[in-house]
Amino acid sequence: MANASGNMSAVRETMDVLLEISRLLNTGLDMETLSICVRLCEQGINPEALSSVIKELRRASDTLKASESTAS
Repeated sequence: MANASGNMSAVRETMDVLLEISRLLNTGLDMETLSICVRLCEQGINPEALSSVIKELRRASDTLKASESTAS
């Protein structure tokens, strides 16, 4: 059980470091989103493709928000 606790601590520390790097790079990813991205990459998803999807989703979201604000 001590090993599992140590492993969880290492995972948390790794995620904290990744989140700090993410913030330094101004990715806009929160801890939950970053965790999902890491898990997807661990399962074999191409990181560049994932990045492209995230960027496209952000563009689509921005476009929707802009169209909603002009319609109001």
